[in-house]
Amino acid sequence: MYKELDEQALARCCLQRDRKAEDELYRRYAGKVNALCRRYLGNEEDAKDLMLETLNHALDRIDTYKYTGKGSLYGWISRIAINKAIDQIRKERWRNVSLDFLAWDNIPEPTEEEIVSIPKEKLREWISELTYMRRAVFNMYCIDGYSHQEIARMLGITETGSTSILAKARKQLKDKIKRYLKDQDQ
Repeated sequence: MYKELDEQALARCCLQRDRKAEDELYRRYAGKVNALCRRYLGNEEDAKDLMLETLNHALDRIDTYKYTGKGSLYGWISRIAINKAIDQIRKERWRNVSLDFLAWDNIPEPTEEEIVSIPKEKLREWISELTYMRRAVFNMYCIDGYSHQEIARMLGITETGSTSILAKARKQLKDKIKRYLKDQDQ
């Protein structure tokens, strides 16, 4: 019965503290939320903890959820996860940002063809190796579509700092891509 519920009906049942509906919400969204958390935190254990914290928070605050169409429940839950990940990253206090990103403007981007040839698992691995702050800014800007102004406000850094951190993350990833491609050619 619960598997057939749409998002709106599932949220209503969760609002009534229906345990089976809460279990269904967990089954539907735990994997996606865990992947989102892993993208930001890079560590499986931390991601799982944050996923559980996110879903518990969502169930506790389900009364604030407003249905706006298909996919809105996951959108609402993912926003909670991102905010919790950002809070965790802020606690790390990685705010030492230099302005040497200006020297990196002339690094050529890998071509689309080159990037497509790299296994997705390799790309995920490299992103997970970025520092907390670099991974957060990279994910927020490149994947989640936040502006540098929004990132700066959310992480408590300057826009220039966000730009610099993104440049460093991109440089680190470009270097890994170049090495990988070079190794593949040999």
